[in-house]
Amino acid sequence: MSNRSSITQFLLLAFTDTRELQLLHFWLFLGIYLAALLANGLIITAIACHHHLHTPMYFFLLNLSILDLGSISTTVPKAMANSLWDTRAISYTGCAAQVFFFFFLMSAEYSLLTVMSYDRYIAICQPLHYGTLLGSRACVHMAAAAWGTGFLNAVLHTANTFSIPLCQGNALDQFFCDVPQILKLSCSYAYLREFGLIVVSACLFFACFVFIVLSYVEIFRAVLRIPSEQGRHKAFSMCLPHLAVVSLFVSTAMFAYLKPPSISSPSLDLVVAVLYSVVPPAVNPLIYSMRNQELKDSVWKVMTRWFLEVK
Repeated sequence: MSNRSSITQFLLLAFTDTRELQLLHFWLFLGIYLAALLANGLIITAIACHHHLHTPMYFFLLNLSILDLGSISTTVPKAMANSLWDTRAISYTGCAAQVFFFFFLMSAEYSLLTVMSYDRYIAICQPLHYGTLLGSRACVHMAAAAWGTGFLNAVLHTANTFSIPLCQGNALDQFFCDVPQILKLSCSYAYLREFGLIVVSACLFFACFVFIVLSYVEIFRAVLRIPSEQGRHKAFSMCLPHLAVVSLFVSTAMFAYLKPPSISSPSLDLVVAVLYSVVPPAVNPLIYSMRNQELKDSVWKVMTRWFLEVK
């Protein structure tokens, strides 16, 4: 990595220069972070501890909660520490680690959401083949493929980004280390190599998006053919949480990276980054449990057990 000798740290974008607002930001992020840890931790524990939740849908949801825990832990703690200690610095190694884990976890999450759309498609459109097509081994293989895709994507982007010479300073217009912001510091046209890799990733992203859309077109067609209103309601309840999570993930990420430069500004980029990197991990558990009585009952049992043990 040729940058290592010239740059020892990066300066992240501060939310505000006012000390009182910095502390407010710290407490706000702390509340969101603790809520995300608690909610995702409860879902992971509930699924792991209750045998009746050992199904493909809940297996993938457990993996999603683990990824959400990892992604919010990659960016938020450093932002909280910087606000608390009134600093903007992050080490070169720390920045590279943030880029790697953020790409790894976000790419794996999107791949997993694609797998989950296939799970919903089989459950609604081919229920008689559900046990055959989504056995325990197949589920493990698909989850491993999602994690592996994220890991490979992260390795390629991190290695490529931090091998590009940087000569435009070390200040990033973002509250965490984000590849597009690092590329703004590159010399001349050296960033085009990473830009080409981003285009390839974008094509894969679009292919997954098309797969998800086509899956839901078939799902909605199958649901509308269900004769009973109760059956349609049950089918929609199975699919709507996943569709809401996908919509939140895709819409915020696409706006963050595809918005026109004419409307781009540091403050807007900051707000959008919070929407796609902080909000989804905190909101996803609420979305999945809101219409799922089975999951809510299991989470409640876990909480009750914890309270009894504390007493």
